Amino acid sequence: MKKVGLLTRLIIGLIFGILVGYVSKEFLQFDALVRLLATFNGIFGGFLSYVIPLIIIGFVAPGIAELGKGAGRLLGITTLFAYVSTVIAGTFAFLVGTGLLPKIVTAVGGHASNPEEALVKGFFQVDMPPIMGVMTALITAFLFGLGMASIKNKSLYQVTKDFQEIIEKVIQSVIIPLLPIHIAGIFANMTYAGEVAKIMKIFGSVFAIVILCHLIMLVFQYVIAGTTTGKNPFTALKNMVPAYLTAIGTQSSAATIPVTLRCAKKNGISDGVADFAIPLCATIHLSGSTITLTMCAMAVMMMGGIDPSFGMMFPFVLMLGVTMVAAPGVPGGAVMAALGLLQSMLGFNEAQLGLMIALYLTQDSFGTACNVTGDGAIALLSNKFAKGSGTVATGVEVA
Repeated sequence: MKKVGLLTRLIIGLIFGILVGYVSKEFLQFDALVRLLATFNGIFGGFLSYVIPLIIIGFVAPGIAELGKGAGRLLGITTLFAYVSTVIAGTFAFLVGTGLLPKIVTAVGGHASNPEEALVKGFFQVDMPPIMGVMTALITAFLFGLGMASIKNKSLYQVTKDFQEIIEKVIQSVIIPLLPIHIAGIFANMTYAGEVAKIMKIFGSVFAIVILCHLIMLVFQYVIAGTTTGKNPFTALKNMVPAYLTAIGTQSSAATIPVTLRCAKKNGISDGVADFAIPLCATIHLSGSTITLTMCAMAVMMMGGIDPSFGMMFPFVLMLGVTMVAAPGVPGGAVMAALGLLQSMLGFNEAQLGLMIALYLTQDSFGTACNVTGDGAIALLSNKFAKGSGTVATGVEVA
């Protein structure tokens, strides 16, 4: 029997939640079922808040350590290209969102009510205070990551890799399976509070804008790469279509690497550079995910009556490019790694984090597809650098 995919389960949870909220309000006229789901959401949200600092350390520390073990200047230039592309993508998403999202929110009936005031409360609450704050976790991850990259002893690095594996199992075995129930609880509550119609209309509009931004960003990336390398950008982009379609199916940059490699080599990238740059970019180049996270975060903030400014969003984009390192290996990993930033930098509460997860995961496949397709453009630029700087095919500098 074929296993039901995450997106299908999320949609089922969303529909079930709307039905529970509607039936409770219009027919049963009592909120016991909604409160039961709200109780689960309170416990799940508390556990999520507890895990967020551990996710940051588990992903960021070994990710930074691995970057420090790369091959000379080619590593540095590829990382720079990937990071700049990610920041440009997030900035582009902010500019588009600033122009379009306020009109969409206004068109569907204005801002949603404050979740803390409008939503039904659970029967009880379980406190699960995190072992450290989000910023403390980030600093700790940077400290350990940079430290491991600079020393030769691999013992601590192996410990962090084992810890990363534990966190990935927590995400895959606990958080991801329970997400549909969490989404059901959120939408049951929103329906009972009378806000779900507005939110669903905004969801649909944001989804369409995000996909369009992905496509525009890919054209931009390949025009830059093609102009720099002397290749036809649209032919190069066409050659990457199999990787795009594969990523939609796998929802994982890491799982798509073999196909991305074949497509990149078809664009004339040397075997050595492709074998180095494509796996590296699968963990550090997140233009599609950054567009989605930036746009969705702005939508959720506007639904809560907050007007996101450039001064608020640009630092968030800058940090996204770092905190999501190594997250693409896990379906939904990017949004999980970003939860800490959403909480600490943008002030998201548990209800807003839940909405953010729902918004992001409904299009996770397309964000991943944009990421891996863009990897081919970064590899083209790295290949040009490798030829012009005397770097050998393996990516190691010539002595």
